[in-house]
Amino acid sequence: MDISKGDILMMKKKHPCGADRMLVLRSGMDFMLRCVGCGREFMIPRSKAEKNIKSVIKEAES
Repeated sequence: MDISKGDILMMKKKHPCGADRMLVLRSGMDFMLRCVGCGREFMIPRSKAEKNIKSVIKEAES
């Protein structure tokens, strides 16, 4: 998958706050994501994140 900094990921599962969109702050072996709903930042392994992505909203589209 081609995911870069600034993209917004729509996830299959919701964050505990109820939001399903995550902003990519860093990509590599791990992703650093920020929840669009509550602003919490967290790291997640790339393999786990790629399984849970429903769609990618590119930075230029929004």
